[in-house]
Amino acid sequence: MQIGIIGYPFSGKTTLFETITAIHQENIAQQKKDENRAMIKVPDERLDILTEIFQPKRKVNATIEVIDFAGFQPSEQKGNIFTPQFIAKIKTMDALLHVVRGFDDPNVPAFSDSIDMVRDIRNLEDEFIFADLIFVENRIEKLQKEMLKQKNREEAEKEIKEMQLWKDALENNTPLREVDFDENSMKYIVNYQPLSVKPLLIALNLSENMVANQEQIVNEIRAKFPSEKIAILPFFAKIELELSQLDKEEKQIFMDEYGLVGSPLDRLIQNAYNLLGLQSFLTVGEDETRSWTIKKGMTAQQAAGVIHTDFYNKFIRAEVVHSDHLIQEGTIAKCREKGYLRLEGKEYIVKDGDILNIRHS
Repeated sequence: MQIGIIGYPFSGKTTLFETITAIHQENIAQQKKDENRAMIKVPDERLDILTEIFQPKRKVNATIEVIDFAGFQPSEQKGNIFTPQFIAKIKTMDALLHVVRGFDDPNVPAFSDSIDMVRDIRNLEDEFIFADLIFVENRIEKLQKEMLKQKNREEAEKEIKEMQLWKDALENNTPLREVDFDENSMKYIVNYQPLSVKPLLIALNLSENMVANQEQIVNEIRAKFPSEKIAILPFFAKIELELSQLDKEEKQIFMDEYGLVGSPLDRLIQNAYNLLGLQSFLTVGEDETRSWTIKKGMTAQQAAGVIHTDFYNKFIRAEVVHSDHLIQEGTIAKCREKGYLRLEGKEYIVKDGDILNIRHS
């Protein structure tokens, strides 16, 4: 999974990137000029405990790639803030994290000369819609020309109908993530990756003196952007970057003092998983304990295919026990005795925290 961090200059994007990846300025300087990349491990306490139980040769967490893109700037050609090069990069992301400046600091100039979180979020949504509308209009024009040449007429007619659906929504200022697409539409979504369909996480970068009011601030912003496809989370760049550099015990003391709950990384992953409909299952053994990321609703056979294609094709059964039960009992044998370990077929719907052992031919 890839999450792209975007936002205006001076919004705190790179500080958030540093905080959740534990990569600080001296390392970031070695990255590309217009982007910073890092692969981060998804924390999973269940996996940590299971690793202590099994003492395997290695532990493998699920991972997320996080890309911090350079702050977007107005395009000289069209006046909008998304250049074609920028659009091409963020189109490939599974989700976008928009860092919005909510802090006031006279030493850090505001890009738009004032602090207005609602305005900045709306500006981004408008840019998504504008970029998608340009694409759709160009696509319809190209398809109509193909039809005049009698090329792929039937398929072109189907796609024009789909593009018109997109166009109607966009012209009504509706992001495509709010459109109820059917299965036939999804192939076009996958092929063209429109920006306004992307799940959106909004990180409100707030001042230290706003910690006590963070819930109220988030609720006020959420009232303006009530979509279920948008997650809004608070972030306190200055103090959370400092906290990320402390050891676990010191960090918890200061978090309690500031009234902070959970790390920025934990909040980001939880919201990203919820938005994308993701969950984790686990595999355990003497060689390895590992966490795997799958879509909610996946069957045991589909989950097996995430481990290896042969496991999907040659699937017979899955031995299943929930991690809560294995952690409680301590051994597979005890779980079997108490009936927690069971055999499931290919249609079994995997639950978050399930431990699978795939039987295959």
